[in-house]
Amino acid sequence: MGKGPLVTRTELRKRKEAAEQEQEQQEIAAQEYEEKEREISDFYRKKRESGQESSRTRSGEQNKIRERSSKLTKAIIIVAILLVIVMLIVLNI
Repeated sequence: MGKGPLVTRTELRKRKEAAEQEQEQQEIAAQEYEEKEREISDFYRKKRESGQESSRTRSGEQNKIRERSSKLTKAIIIVAILLVIVMLIVLNI
């Protein structure tokens, strides 16, 4: 009545080892794939010019804009005053 086991211990061990080897191969393949993807993305990534450093800052640029704006505003006010003076001279004489 006693039949042998359907799967022996050696067969189970062989299957387990085969599964482990397959998983290791999949991990190696995944690592190779990631490396290849990284190489491709590095190849198409825009190269940054290392020789050119930015000497500008946002605050410095904002200060320049403010100074320019104040100069232009002063110039407009002076021109408007001169226009008023010229119109007074022309209309009164």
